[in-house]
Amino acid sequence: MTISVKEVAALAGVSVGTVSNVLNRPDKVASDTVARVQAAIDELGFVRNDAARQLRAGRSRSIGLIVLDVANPFFTDLARGAEDRASEDHLAVLLGNSDENTEREIAYLDLFEEQRVHGVLISPHGDVAARLDRLRQRGTAAVLVDRGSEDTSFSSVAVDDVAGGDIAVTHLIETGRRRIAFVGGPSSIRQVQDRLAGAERAVARHPEATLEICATDSLTVLQGRAVGAQLRERPATARPDAVFAANDLLAMGVLQALNMGPARLVPEDIALIGYDDIGFASAAVVPLSSVRQPSTLIGYTAVDLLLREAAGGLGFEHEQIVFQPELVVRESTRARDADGV
Repeated sequence: MTISVKEVAALAGVSVGTVSNVLNRPDKVASDTVARVQAAIDELGFVRNDAARQLRAGRSRSIGLIVLDVANPFFTDLARGAEDRASEDHLAVLLGNSDENTEREIAYLDLFEEQRVHGVLISPHGDVAARLDRLRQRGTAAVLVDRGSEDTSFSSVAVDDVAGGDIAVTHLIETGRRRIAFVGGPSSIRQVQDRLAGAERAVARHPEATLEICATDSLTVLQGRAVGAQLRERPATARPDAVFAANDLLAMGVLQALNMGPARLVPEDIALIGYDDIGFASAAVVPLSSVRQPSTLIGYTAVDLLLREAAGGLGFEHEQIVFQPELVVRESTRARDADGV
């Protein structure tokens, strides 16, 4: 049975308003009255309905965060950064996993609007611009995360993924590799598009290099393993001598397949680089080179921007914050020697 404020007030012998003051502004109430009300709360087992109070005020003390794949450690680290910043303002982060599914993405947006969250952070999978604009017109701020706003109509926090793709493939070429495969997909994900565009830009500067695209249905270890198995089955002369995977999960799956059994192809025959620099990258059997994103900082900055946008309302001038990626070189892209071995 739910205990009401009225019952607490009756037991303590005070008014409902006094109980409210004890709960919300105890410094305004005499210490003996506070003690009496607290004793009544303890005896009755009263629990305040903070959610109802917040909704009466217009907004909850929560932020909605929708990510592409909660199984990807990059998004786990991003969520940690978001939580760190939100906690500074006594806000909670509600996490939604779209699982690269537009219908789930829309369902989470609907749920967060029903919950009257303080704002929404989203790493979008589908085209949700119209839905986010409607959300914003109804008073809920929205910020894009790990994705830039193409027309600057939304605030966003992202990494320059085109530069990241360029950095990755340029590194592969500098180690002496020329037949490069890009592993990633689906192409509907903007980050995949941008990383591929960067790879193509790097190859365009080196006419002796080629780029093969190995499309995947998702950005998972299993998908990477499937592509790696296909590459391994090819004759040696038909294989790429380098692979750029659109994220580290794909790269780790490729690595598992290429180094299965006694003939280990990475890095001697095939150099391999991923993207994100998740914690597992350095711990792989062959430590994985990667393009690092400041994942925790992205989450922290996104919440900071969201709070400023929420405070500024519809008149807030949208900001696009772009971090630069960083190349992290490990054993998986060890350079060939002068003999090409």
